[in-house]
Amino acid sequence: MPPLPDLLPPDIRYLLERETQTMRVTIVGTGYVGLVTGVCLADTGNHVIGLDVDAGKVERLNRGECTIYEPGLTDLLVANLAAGRFRATTNLKEAVEHAEIIFIAIGTPPKADGSADLSMIEKAVQDIARAVNKKTVMVMKSTVPVGTCQRVESLVTPLARHPVIVVSNPEFLKEGSAVDDFQRPDRVVIGSEDADAARIMQELYQPFVRNRHPILVVRRAASEMIKYAANCYLSTRISFINQIANICEALGIDVDEVRSGIGYDARIGSHFMYPGAGYGGSCFPKDVQAMYHVAKAAGVEADLLSAVHQVNERQKNLLVERVRAHFKGDLTGRTFALWGIAFKPKTDDIREAPALRIIDGLLAAGAKIRASDPKALDHLRQEYGARVEYFTDAYAAVKGADALIICTEWNEFRSPDFDRIRESLKKPLIFDGRNLYSCSQMQARGFTYYSIGRPRVDGR
Repeated sequence: MPPLPDLLPPDIRYLLERETQTMRVTIVGTGYVGLVTGVCLADTGNHVIGLDVDAGKVERLNRGECTIYEPGLTDLLVANLAAGRFRATTNLKEAVEHAEIIFIAIGTPPKADGSADLSMIEKAVQDIARAVNKKTVMVMKSTVPVGTCQRVESLVTPLARHPVIVVSNPEFLKEGSAVDDFQRPDRVVIGSEDADAARIMQELYQPFVRNRHPILVVRRAASEMIKYAANCYLSTRISFINQIANICEALGIDVDEVRSGIGYDARIGSHFMYPGAGYGGSCFPKDVQAMYHVAKAAGVEADLLSAVHQVNERQKNLLVERVRAHFKGDLTGRTFALWGIAFKPKTDDIREAPALRIIDGLLAAGAKIRASDPKALDHLRQEYGARVEYFTDAYAAVKGADALIICTEWNEFRSPDFDRIRESLKKPLIFDGRNLYSCSQMQARGFTYYSIGRPRVDGR
């Protein structure tokens, strides 16, 4: 290897001058973030244990069955199980003693007031601290309020017989592309006041930044804030374009033309600028609310974040309001086909999905629901039971319905058989919460078509 340039920063020189070593890692929590993190780390040669309290989930994982739907994840799980680099367990002592690095990937659900509930994390880290048998790096992967790492450190230090170094390492995974996001990150953020712990984390992530994207080492509080700030900003863009779409529609303007005009501005761009029925999922809704409470606790009025949340809550009700208005407020006995239940394509996650708000509103109005989704029907069935009909065949859901409502932009819904839809519906009526189709196309095919931020199309 040729001599390294003298101008290289010391941390980069350190990483390049030594071979990457296999590490022993434990992931506490094998949910969405934990499982993706564990399997991807195992795939680069590390020995990883996934720790979970759910014995059924652990058994399924050890059989090679993914407990979430995420493209590419099952293949990685099976391959690393076979190679002996990944396994799951419910045994906390075994998992803790195995590891030199322990990732905390436990959920932080919102409390009734919207603030983050850290009770599960606090209990877990105290149990882990009692079991550590050597110096250990504890990595906060969960999305947590600013100051949580410091709080965790104060909890574990009195209980642990060996040093536990707490660092922050937020995740930036998009459901539907999480494996690729982890393996080819835009950036890796490490929050640490301990230089040795920071270098260990840099070494762990070095295989994933061969594309020369940066590993940023910052203070823990800054790392925690980076995660919240990123999600709040993206949520703000979505609520912004949704509000602009509603104004456009009231003025008879096509929001797609406006979006194109501002999206080509290099200062703005087009990412996360697609109008729709609101954002959902496990991150944006709770993180916006949690950040609001972080600001409030710091004595800062976060009125922008409050407005972002309120706009999104109203947007989730928009399609139900349009359906009610179209049928003059009487939905009793009417049947609606819903295409797409997951909060976004390529996932089976229905947490905070706009489709759930639509289902609740229609059921409350006396309507019947016939739901179809490529991956999320099992989760929907657990929520609604016999109150909803479930169809794996999207066209079967439409047959005899009063209207089709599109909630999620799965690829298979983008170019459907419109003739078959029109023949199956009682009347050619579509409410599109994702603007999948062009208004001129719907006009030519004879549909009455409602979309977001665009003029209504009246069928022939």
